[in-house]
Amino acid sequence: MVKHVFFDLDGTLTDPKPGIVGSIRYALDQLGITEQPHDLDWCIGPPLQESFVQMVPEHLVDEAIVAYRHRFSDVGLYENRVYDGVEEMLQIVRDCGGELFVATSKPHIFARKILDHFGLSPFFSHIFGSELDGTHANKAELLAYALQQSGVDPHCSLMIGDRKHDIVGAHANGIASAGVLWGYGSRCELQQAGAQCILSHMRHLGLLARRGAIGAD
Repeated sequence: MVKHVFFDLDGTLTDPKPGIVGSIRYALDQLGITEQPHDLDWCIGPPLQESFVQMVPEHLVDEAIVAYRHRFSDVGLYENRVYDGVEEMLQIVRDCGGELFVATSKPHIFARKILDHFGLSPFFSHIFGSELDGTHANKAELLAYALQQSGVDPHCSLMIGDRKHDIVGAHANGIASAGVLWGYGSRCELQQAGAQCILSHMRHLGLLARRGAIGAD
């Protein structure tokens, strides 16, 4: 029985593409990077450091992140939308007795602002995210910290996300994992990472809760 559900944010609860892509391009422009990838969808989900190191010289990564956050903190974080069906799904899981958390590589101060903006914060017991210095940006480290702080049993927990980092981080902490296909990771990526189940529609999670797979004893 799953009693505690950890949700990724970007690509799982919300579609952040305009804000993230716009802020990455702003940062690259500020650094004078003229040869930029046409498609930046692969940057949605992984820690910023991991993405920028593939686009700028290593010694400029920190500067790129500062430039990114200059735009993202005021504009980019609101260039975002909640996926259809999220609020209904969260309500069903919570009504069935599941305790909900957010576990995102995004800095928790931004994650909180986004969830507050969309009225989703009340669904969650706690919002776990990274620090601005990059601490806990790695999903395995973040989940280890979340388990320590919340005191929940990993064997009664489920991590839900759209990228391999969510699945690998869950496995590293003995947490069950579910990949979702409405975000930015492919079925192949999620399967190769070892997702124990893959959800193609938001309603599938609500069905699991209603069938007793998620919730209180």
